[in-house]
Amino acid sequence: MLVAKQRNESGQVAQILMLSAWSFAIVISSFLFLYIGYRLDRLFGTAPSFMIGLLILAVFLAVGRLFQEAWLKQNP
Repeated sequence: MLVAKQRNESGQVAQILMLSAWSFAIVISSFLFLYIGYRLDRLFGTAPSFMIGLLILAVFLAVGRLFQEAWLKQNP
């Protein structure tokens, strides 16, 4: 009984760590794409076109990858 409870708790800790790693990846990719978009906008003289576009792309790609991994873990 005690071993099963410890396995359940360690599984929950692993899930929390996975979610925190994904949130970190989403933030880092968002800032990276935002910076690249900013630099492209300065290079080409466009307003916030690349910056906003790349930011949205980064968020959609990261969240999509998160859902893909969650779907694969749910349906082995």
